[in-house]
Amino acid sequence: MYIWKMNFYELFIKPYEGYENYQIALELIATCFGLLSVYFSIRKKIWVYPTGIISTILYVYILFVFGLLGDMMINFYYTIMSLYGWVLWSKSSDDHINVNVSYATPKEWLHSGLLFILSFALVVLVYYYKPFIDNQFSMIDVDLGLYHLDWANWLDVFTTSIFLVGMWLMAKRKVENWLFWIIGDMICIPMFIYKGLGITAVQYAVFTVMAIIGYIEWKKSQNA
Repeated sequence: MYIWKMNFYELFIKPYEGYENYQIALELIATCFGLLSVYFSIRKKIWVYPTGIISTILYVYILFVFGLLGDMMINFYYTIMSLYGWVLWSKSSDDHINVNVSYATPKEWLHSGLLFILSFALVVLVYYYKPFIDNQFSMIDVDLGLYHLDWANWLDVFTTSIFLVGMWLMAKRKVENWLFWIIGDMICIPMFIYKGLGITAVQYAVFTVMAIIGYIEWKKSQNA
């Protein structure tokens, strides 16, 4: 019991001791709206997008502060794709609330692979210039490169690419989008614990469970 309490303190309490209260509040709000967004996605409700937009905008700021540029970029991308998905779901829905889903075609799988490669290369490029960004966009005494990346940063690059594909497939209302969310969410849990974002780590643990439920529900809906 003592070890459990100590680990809980080290993982979820101690990292927040140096945070401002507003930063903790923003992470909590972003987490709540993120969970709501996934819930609406499972239910195939168009409310997935307005709730998701609130969460992603908040996370753009939070992740920038903590130096996770890959995830910051993906949340900015989420915001744009949420607007795009909102339009697509509205057009495919008779009541502007519920939508139908389908399986991805071979052509869409090809596009997904290309999007993953492009996303990976783009995020690596951003991290290459991270020293320049951290130095207030000045090249004085800056060495460009990937030498500063730790394992969490490389996971950030990988999960960013996975989530970009998942978001695109979700906008297209494809059942397989959940597979990408499941893989990415599971990888994000240790990454955010390592970065001291315990609340967000718990959120991604819940996301993993919800993504599995979402995949089962969407698959049942399509098969029916």
